Amino acid sequence: MRQVIRKWFWAWEFDKEEKWLNDMAAQGKALVSARYCTYEFEDCQPSEYAVRLEMLENAPDSAEGQQYIAFVEETGAEYVGKVMKWVYFRKKAADGPFELHGDNATRIKHLGGIIRLLKPLMAVNVGCGVYNLCIGIGLNSVVNVVCAVASGAVAWLLYQGMGKLNEKKKKLEKDAQLFE
Repeated sequence: MRQVIRKWFWAWEFDKEEKWLNDMAAQGKALVSARYCTYEFEDCQPSEYAVRLEMLENAPDSAEGQQYIAFVEETGAEYVGKVMKWVYFRKKAADGPFELHGDNATRIKHLGGIIRLLKPLMAVNVGCGVYNLCIGIGLNSVVNVVCAVASGAVAWLLYQGMGKLNEKKKKLEKDAQLFE
C-alpha cells in the first residue's frame, strides 16, 4: 500500500531528514518518490532499505548530475527522486553499507555546497527587507514594513541554519586535522 506524507525540513536539516527516511524504512515503509515537502512510501520488509540524500553541485537534470546519478546507481542504489539540487537514493540493506560521504573531505565539501546555496538566499532576503523597510517608512506603508519584518525573519533563519552547518563543518575540519 502506498502512503504520502507531507513534511518540511530546512536545507540544514538534511541529516534529520535522512534519519527520518531511514526510520520509516526501519518501520517497513520504503521511499519511492520524493518531491518538495512530499514523500511517497510503499510497504516493504522492515529495514529492507537504507536511504541517502545529497545536494549536487549541478542540477540533477544536467549532464553532470545525470552522470553522478548513474555512478551511484552502478553501486546498486536506486534513484528515488529530486528536490531542486537534492537527490534521493535507496539501496537494499542486504547489499551492504550505503554511504555517499565516506570521508571527512567529502562531508566538508557537501556542507560547503549547502552553505554556498544559502548565502545568496540570505542576501536576497536582507536586501528585500531593507528595501521594504525604507519604502515602508518613507511612504508610511504598513504592508512594506510587514514584508520587511518577514524578509528579516527568513534571513535570520537562514543565518542560523548556516551557523549550524558551519559548526558541523568546523568540527569535521578539526577532526580531519587530527588524523593528518
